[in-house]
Amino acid sequence: MAHTTDMAGQDTTPSEVPDVLAPDLRIVFVGINPGRVSAEARAHFANPRNDFWRLLHASRLTSRLYEPGEQFSLLEEGIGVTNAAYRTTPGSGDLRRADFAGSAERLERIARELRPRWLAFVGKEAYRGTFGTRPELGPQRETLGETNLFVLPSTSPANAAIPWHERLRWFSELAGRESALPERENVRAAVVDEQERILLLRYGDEYGRWWVTPGGGRERGEDDEQTLRRELEEEIGLVGFRLGPLLWELGGWTLDEPGFGSFLSRVYLVRVARFDLPHLTEAEEARWFPITELGSVSTRPLDLAERLSSASDS
Repeated sequence: MAHTTDMAGQDTTPSEVPDVLAPDLRIVFVGINPGRVSAEARAHFANPRNDFWRLLHASRLTSRLYEPGEQFSLLEEGIGVTNAAYRTTPGSGDLRRADFAGSAERLERIARELRPRWLAFVGKEAYRGTFGTRPELGPQRETLGETNLFVLPSTSPANAAIPWHERLRWFSELAGRESALPERENVRAAVVDEQERILLLRYGDEYGRWWVTPGGGRERGEDDEQTLRRELEEEIGLVGFRLGPLLWELGGWTLDEPGFGSFLSRVYLVRVARFDLPHLTEAEEARWFPITELGSVSTRPLDLAERLSSASDS
């Protein structure tokens, strides 16, 4: 077993995979233990089917997509990585309780001496192995001094029960909370025609495509109706409509909106006759969807079909 020293000159790591640590980091990610692929590569989360590095970038925690071999460059982004247990095993199920001996004390020392703002456990088992209690996903009530604790879904390919979009939601929440940036108020419209179809706009990035209701951020001095009339005219050329009732309000954490760390969206019903769409300047595509067929479409929010169904029943 190798003994290595990280770039910042911290204590040696009794593992094939070195700790990536430095003082005053934004986040230190805590994996459960090295797998065989990581041990061979001497890099964290080195299995090419592990989503960790892609999730860092997709949630905007890093400015670009890093490769496992670039792990020490994460320090420049204010991010570190360690493991709850140091012993390499074929899978986390091969770990024994003794493998976590001293883990809590070691992480407490990291929190006390290096002062990261967050310790983020990549998987519930990393947290349970360390502290002996099974947590819920998300921020924890407990802290280590001034260091906050957060539990993420495992990014291992063995954790296939949790899909990409759910993993990304938790990584995005961590990114938003860590940023301490203000909340963005959005006002959106469920634009429904006489055939009970809803108009959605398609956006995407290198990690996927999704459909959303039209609308956008509320500007200073505007009320919801003023925001929606401005946004719908700009995005889809819709004017002169009658504003319907508020259907729902939804909040969350994300860095998707530059300068903001969270959002609060209010969605109103707008009933219209069919109209011709203008040339789109931001969205990739606009399309009418029968509400009854939305269950097979990737939307934001993911439960858009259920929300519309509940709103029509009320």
